[in-house]
Amino acid sequence: MSLHLIKLCVGAESVEDLDDWIAGRVADKPRAGPGVPREPFHITRMVPKRIDELLEGGSLYWVIKGQVQCRQRIVEVRPFTDAEGIGRCYLVLDPKLQRTQWQPRRAFQGWRYLKPNEAPADLPDDADIAAMPVALRSELAELGLL
Repeated sequence: MSLHLIKLCVGAESVEDLDDWIAGRVADKPRAGPGVPREPFHITRMVPKRIDELLEGGSLYWVIKGQVQCRQRIVEVRPFTDAEGIGRCYLVLDPKLQRTQWQPRRAFQGWRYLKPNEAPADLPDDADIAAMPVALRSELAELGLL
């Protein structure tokens, strides 16, 4: 059975912001250096212990502005030691963002495991919700209508 991770997306105002950031990182790959994944990734200090479950179809669910709004499939978990000797890991991710139903989440530090039955459902790729302005989506979510 697959397992997921959930994490705050600090600095992003919307799914579009996250998508732009991913595109910028992908474009910057030639300068990344040796050992750095050539796919989109996120660096985390804590290495998940349940790697096998995460790689059985798990995703990283992103919390943006207090709402789970999208996810990226986890392709690989690659532990490494940084220049200061601190253990970290790359969460290598699928470049495609999959929008999800919005689900409110309080702020927390780091990442957390997310059971499949607690994860929000995916939105269809042609969902009209994605075309709505971010402010409207936020207001509808606050009212519990999204």
